Amino acid sequence: MKEIFEKNGKRVTLIDLSDQLKNETSSFELNPHQIRYSKHEEAAVMTEKILGLDASYWPDGEGWAVEEVTLSSHAGTHVDAPYHYGSKSAGKPAKTIDQVPLHWCYGDGVLLDMTHKQAGEEITIEDIQKELDRIGYEIKPFDIIMIHTGTSKYFKSPGYELKHPGLGKAATEWLVDQGVRLIGIDAWGLDRPFDVLAKEAKEGKVQFWEAHLVGREKEYCQIEKLCNLDQIPKPFGFKVSAFPINIERASAGWSRVVAIFEEEIGK
Repeated sequence: MKEIFEKNGKRVTLIDLSDQLKNETSSFELNPHQIRYSKHEEAAVMTEKILGLDASYWPDGEGWAVEEVTLSSHAGTHVDAPYHYGSKSAGKPAKTIDQVPLHWCYGDGVLLDMTHKQAGEEITIEDIQKELDRIGYEIKPFDIIMIHTGTSKYFKSPGYELKHPGLGKAATEWLVDQGVRLIGIDAWGLDRPFDVLAKEAKEGKVQFWEAHLVGREKEYCQIEKLCNLDQIPKPFGFKVSAFPINIERASAGWSRVVAIFEEEIGK
């Protein structure tokens, strides 16, 4: 979804980078969810029971609508806290989502095009540096890096969690060493798919969940299941807002991630 409006002499463009939760996808999600919708008419039943106010007290017999949602903190578009990766980070208790600094979750966005990488392939330091050279950008601390793989087009289909390339340990650590504290990807996870990692781990080639586990040594967060990265018109020069829901002691929080572009009207 994209919105364009004018405000205080500026043209503002908002691009929604978040996946939509819907019951149609719950059956094949690894972190399943369920939404129960209560109709307006059901409010009258409740108010009659607890307050003695039947449907005649409501205009057209309609009261409030309510939804009851059951889901994992890792369902849909969400921010992973360092606590997700392990109980400690850099030798200290790992931050839960309610402890993640807000300034990590709002900042300059940088879009890295990795759509040429195939499912299961590793995104390396060299891949990232080559893309930075191509777009003419040097990463600075607290940039929000977004890895565009194109995998979000499969999110409504079973098996999408096995269709993406992912960051390796070295590339993840390199980004964190540049001062990055939030890395996003339009895929089920930042790592390569579980089937690939499990095979290589059994063969002694890699540490399973290697990109995530960087967070046990160096603090950083991830945004998983981004969408609409193909709608972002330029690789940098915009802001990203990715504030997670404040859940006590949680390993992640859902986020309505938005790319924000502002330009002076007439320029």
